Amino acid sequence: MNFSPPEIKQGEIPFSDDDFRSLANLAKLQFGLNLAESKKPLVYSRLSKRLKARGVFSFPEYISLLVKPGEENEKFELISALTTNVTSFFREIHHFKTLEEEIIPDIIENAKNGRRVRLWSAGCSAGPEPYSLAMTLLKAFPEAKEYDVRILATDIDPKIIERARIGRYTAEEIDGISPDFRSKWINKIAEKNSFEVSSNLKKLITFNELNLVSEWPFSGSFDAIFCRNVAIYFDQETQQKLWQKFCNHLTSNGVLFIGHSERVTGSATRQLEGIGITSYRKVSNSAEDCKNRRE
Repeated sequence: MNFSPPEIKQGEIPFSDDDFRSLANLAKLQFGLNLAESKKPLVYSRLSKRLKARGVFSFPEYISLLVKPGEENEKFELISALTTNVTSFFREIHHFKTLEEEIIPDIIENAKNGRRVRLWSAGCSAGPEPYSLAMTLLKAFPEAKEYDVRILATDIDPKIIERARIGRYTAEEIDGISPDFRSKWINKIAEKNSFEVSSNLKKLITFNELNLVSEWPFSGSFDAIFCRNVAIYFDQETQQKLWQKFCNHLTSNGVLFIGHSERVTGSATRQLEGIGITSYRKVSNSAEDCKNRRE
């Protein structure tokens, strides 16, 4: 016979302030998330589904499960439950206009002069952002693949990274792509209402899992970094550390793009100047760069 765990009803499982604080501390330690007390009802609503899925019927038991060896996948389920993967193609279009007008001309020149060029979509979710970057780049620089030009796309959630790597979307999800771009880089597939980005876009992008508050497994610099609506989940101290790390990984005159409700604060403001709506260009200062890299 096939047995399923009984349904959990709203309020059926006790969720104390201590339970919430334990989960908040774990989320802060592991992922840098800042969960305010006001988020307690939302945390309960979302995580009670995880308890049901795991056949667990108390929050202390679930918290104990999260710290057991071999439960890394459940930690990723936790982060997926506590954050929202809202994304779309060419979201905040002004950023892509800045990329096209202010950055890509230098990218083309540098690439043709033999320099390494890198763009980074940090917190790429299901992939619309890095694919939008690739379309914008290829529009101006169709031969980009012939040079040392790559886009790195990272996210903490392995499931969402796999979906991004596949690059398959519904008609509603590709609504933000212009007809011209669709005809060039979006292919209709047999599955009803499904479309897939072309291999020419995929070849420009490397998808990897990455926790932004852990050590980064690379040391190279980027000509542009997109990290939008990710820092909103962090407290101010964590945000400021992140801004400085991004700054340390920008090339001279490289640009950082952040979300519409985010602002760069802290030590990074000494090296970043605003060039548009939530767009910041790194001001070259070799001595300061060296100091920050040592820190």
